[in-house]
Amino acid sequence: MDKRTDEFVIHTPSITATKYWPGDMGMFASHAVVFARLIIDEDDYGIQPFMLQMRDVETWRVCPGIKCGDVGPKCGYQAKNNGWASFDNVRIPRTNMMMGICDVTKEGEFSIKGDPRVLYSVMMAIRMQIAGYSGLISMSGLQIAMRYCSVRRQFST
Repeated sequence: MDKRTDEFVIHTPSITATKYWPGDMGMFASHAVVFARLIIDEDDYGIQPFMLQMRDVETWRVCPGIKCGDVGPKCGYQAKNNGWASFDNVRIPRTNMMMGICDVTKEGEFSIKGDPRVLYSVMMAIRMQIAGYSGLISMSGLQIAMRYCSVRRQFST
């Protein structure tokens, strides 16, 4: 956090910190909720959500300091335009931090207002849905294979 300008600096320090697989990031997102480490005066307050403008809403060009793109074809999940993103010292106002569970004052004082496990529960629910749907998708493929096996003529008579 830059207390002098009342801004957060979103930065991807290495390729391993690149945001990978966020939904609709590849081509369609104009804004995104970016989960990043909150560091204030060398104190690490863990992962927090920040609202960030990714693209200019008129030209659809990626905003300065942001690199992003599509991850390409995905087996069994083509309807989602998953992407990747990295940030090079992108500055956002302090008020762009989503402060429903915690709060950061202009002076950089951090306080928790609720239970941080709520954020994690949303991600877990989505992961459970993906795991659940994988069985349905496998069964659809098996159904096609079984129907084909039933009517396929193997030898000419």
